[in-house]
Amino acid sequence: MTAPSHRRVLAASFVGTTIEFYDFYVYATAAALVFGELFFPAGAPGTQQLAAFATLAVAFFARPVGSLVFGHFGDRIGRKSTLVASLLTMGVSTTLVAVLPTYAQAGWIAPIALCVLRFGQGFGLGGEWGGAALLAVEHAPPGWRARYGSAPQLGAPAGFVAANGLFLLLGLWLSPAEFREWGWRIPFAVSALLVVVGLWIRLKLTETPEFAASLAEAPPPAVPIAELLGRHLGATLAGTVGAIACFAAYYVGTAFLLGYGTKTLGYPMQTFLLMQLGAILFMGVGIWIAAWLADARFDERRVLAGGCVATIGVGFLIAPLMAAGAGGAFAFLSVTLFAMGFVYGPLGAWLPGLFPPRVRYTGASIAFNVAGVIGGGLTPLVAQGLAMEHGLAAVGWYLSAAAGLSLVALVAMRSRPSGPVDLMV
Repeated sequence: MTAPSHRRVLAASFVGTTIEFYDFYVYATAAALVFGELFFPAGAPGTQQLAAFATLAVAFFARPVGSLVFGHFGDRIGRKSTLVASLLTMGVSTTLVAVLPTYAQAGWIAPIALCVLRFGQGFGLGGEWGGAALLAVEHAPPGWRARYGSAPQLGAPAGFVAANGLFLLLGLWLSPAEFREWGWRIPFAVSALLVVVGLWIRLKLTETPEFAASLAEAPPPAVPIAELLGRHLGATLAGTVGAIACFAAYYVGTAFLLGYGTKTLGYPMQTFLLMQLGAILFMGVGIWIAAWLADARFDERRVLAGGCVATIGVGFLIAPLMAAGAGGAFAFLSVTLFAMGFVYGPLGAWLPGLFPPRVRYTGASIAFNVAGVIGGGLTPLVAQGLAMEHGLAAVGWYLSAAAGLSLVALVAMRSRPSGPVDLMV
């Protein structure tokens, strides 16, 4: 089979990740809007929303498990087959949510089934991001690694636009009762069609040049995770902490604020979704600018560190801007997601660059997904609790602290041009 063109490689990385993140975001949006009242019994004010956000966290704990499994096969048998399997796992789990019974219909079976499928989503996504990033970066010509690595990163805002855009249209076309009864199921059912598109693109790929060269030099590791932790533990820990900021910024600005904005601040669902759709474009712009800066002017680590500094400052803006009406809320969402582009865009090249090709799938996937547990898995839940007890300012402090933690990790590192990153001594 002839080698695929770089355009096809980037398309496969972008489109596949867009579909995976679409699946992930339709769940986050539905959890913020309707899952609390549909899948959990009534309780004290805010408890149903807390329960819905708790199911959101299930996938983040599943993602490291998925990264272990898919990373194992990605480093042993190849990137292509593993990416196909991760896409199928995610797509089937998402599609099945469309046919779940509610709590009123099935009692506690309903939230348990919801959590099982949410675990499947996280398990599939655990193998998706690392493979998509490697697919792009391991085909990149010299001087273009960060820009090629931004292809899967751009799939995140694209998936968000597709997911929330569909929810916005459903909110406009359907009455609130129709949306609550059956309309929310449509975005989950659409996932089946998108997965077919992603499979068609990915099945036409071949293995990456760097993976093929690695196999030519030596057999793959028998147990990639053992070699990773035995020889590259420092890089794994550093990459994990360095990636925390992007998850905290994203899930404060999307899942948490969507629920808080519509249920506490009183914005109509369509209005807040439209604001988020506009703001997410700033994230896409931030990703591309950050990737260009990482290739042309600085390096990935320095751009990530600069994004962390900006995100620390953003945390102090949440209370005054969200209290300033729709204009202030849109400004906060836009600034937050633009800054998030700088702590997210260069990760597609930086994290794979910490590891040699023979354990790169496992290393990049584990670092990214464990960071997701720490920085994103509990963020909507914690933010909701902080807002209920202490107000939005406390949520901002939480966001700033998460970015500060990543900044410390990045500042405490120095990069070597041709290899992994070492901790400063």
